Amino acid sequence: MAQILIIDDDADLLRVCRVGLEALGNAVRTADTGLAGLAEAAIRSPDVIVLDLGLPDLDGLEVCSRLRAWSQVPVIVLSADGSEDRKVEALDQGADDYVTKPFGMRELNARLQVALRHRPSDEAGDGPAEVVVGALRLDLVHREATLDGSAVDLAPKEFEFLAFLARHVGKVCTRRMILENVWGAQYTKELHYLKVYAYRIRRKLGDHDGKLLQSDPAVGYRLVAPLE
Repeated sequence: MAQILIIDDDADLLRVCRVGLEALGNAVRTADTGLAGLAEAAIRSPDVIVLDLGLPDLDGLEVCSRLRAWSQVPVIVLSADGSEDRKVEALDQGADDYVTKPFGMRELNARLQVALRHRPSDEAGDGPAEVVVGALRLDLVHREATLDGSAVDLAPKEFEFLAFLARHVGKVCTRRMILENVWGAQYTKELHYLKVYAYRIRRKLGDHDGKLLQSDPAVGYRLVAPLE
């Protein structure tokens, strides 16, 4: 049973989401302000958070930023603003996904299932326990990254993006491949996700000139092992 926290000040939406998601076998808790949501997240440790951006006390992006200071729980943002700039801004603050209002319960549940499958507590499965690319080391079990022995603070989707490329080091991974494997098959048109996440990963790795995480225009991305 998944533990879901919904932070939204729309009482009708909270009621509909609670009924719909609990009918699908989830446990749902709600909060109608940003501060109440942060408190619930700290106390309950939910498996995934659904976060509205238009809260009465704090901007949803501020809530997401505060969450990311101490938690890597997957965050799905809700917003009536479907502009690409707003989506990019939410992703840059640490959100894992973005759903535009109005939305259907089936769509929301599908996004939740993807987030739950990729939450940080997931194990690495039957593959290797770690991947090493030059000075970069990825612990796939504990989902930790180090560069030259120093920890790199990656959000869940940043880690998954980087780990996918690391498993295919030296090879170009198409944008469709990355989106399907990191976000899910229903995300293959969300190409802006890749630009945002590639930028954030490069910044955290100090790869400002893109020599490690390279982009192949109109095709995809690849991780390149440095020459010894």
